Amino acid sequence: MGATLVRDAERLPRLDHLLRLATPTGLYEHALGDEPRVEHGMCVDDVARALVVTARFPSSDASAADLAATCLRFVRAAQRPDGRLHNRRDPDGAWLDEPSTDDHWGRGLWALAVAAVELPAGPMARGARRGATLAMSARSPHTRATAYAALGAAELLRVDPRDGAARRLLGDARATLPRAAADARWPWPEPRLTYANAVLPEALIATGGALDDAALLADGVRLLDWLVAEQTVDGRLSVVPVGGRGPGDDRPGFDQQPVEVTALAEAAATALRVTGDLRWVTVLDRCVAWFEGANDVGVPVRDAATGAGFDGLERDGVNQNRGAESTLAWLACAQLLAATSGDAA
Repeated sequence: MGATLVRDAERLPRLDHLLRLATPTGLYEHALGDEPRVEHGMCVDDVARALVVTARFPSSDASAADLAATCLRFVRAAQRPDGRLHNRRDPDGAWLDEPSTDDHWGRGLWALAVAAVELPAGPMARGARRGATLAMSARSPHTRATAYAALGAAELLRVDPRDGAARRLLGDARATLPRAAADARWPWPEPRLTYANAVLPEALIATGGALDDAALLADGVRLLDWLVAEQTVDGRLSVVPVGGRGPGDDRPGFDQQPVEVTALAEAAATALRVTGDLRWVTVLDRCVAWFEGANDVGVPVRDAATGAGFDGLERDGVNQNRGAESTLAWLACAQLLAATSGDAA
């Protein structure tokens, strides 16, 4: 534990805007321009993403460490004794929904596992491990929730092969995660690409690697290869728009969401770690380049001065709002590429 993912701290982006969205309770979900929209409250979805990013920062970064502690408290407070999680919370700290195992549960489990592995050994890492273990007592009927949960379980199993709860969750995920279809033109296991698509092949790769299942790993790599090719035009990313994409849809599509780029980056980083194939560094490069202007419009989708991410790439520019999801998408991509500096040398 405590071996941070980040190797090249000089290449990390600024946290100014993320900290602007933060409070001692959590992280505001939306912004109008760069101003937090307090009335829209907070959610585990984004706080979990923030926990992943801040847990991966060097422990010497006091601002990141403080925010990681806030995010960990938030996710742990959302948990119920049966492993389910609340998602939505108002600014005063009241939960606004019933606990469930929707997608936020999977993201929460993943974040807790990353924090347990990446944070320095101590009370926070132990609390994150307890939270991840509790979350693994639940299961979800939802594909992406299960995929995120599998990423968390694989993270735990990587550092502790004796973790029975993680191994059981991965066994269940292996039986339920969708596999590649037979159609070589559209091997995607769904009729359309929708959102956070790359988490599906990433979960297959992570699960296959953790369980020594070569066929599952190969299936995940095949799907990720296809997904990258499907979203690459002339050497740059052209990602699925908010409305999704099916066979034969016109391209490019807008509004392109930063979360799709980050999903690709996370999947490429996992594929790099599991397979050791340096071609995945090229995908990480393209993900960062998309934010920096190598995209269908040719404009940056991040503010280098503050570390903010814009809320979408549109036909005539960017959505000027800078919410938590988009900001964390940019931070995560830059962070993951920085972590490859030693691998790609």
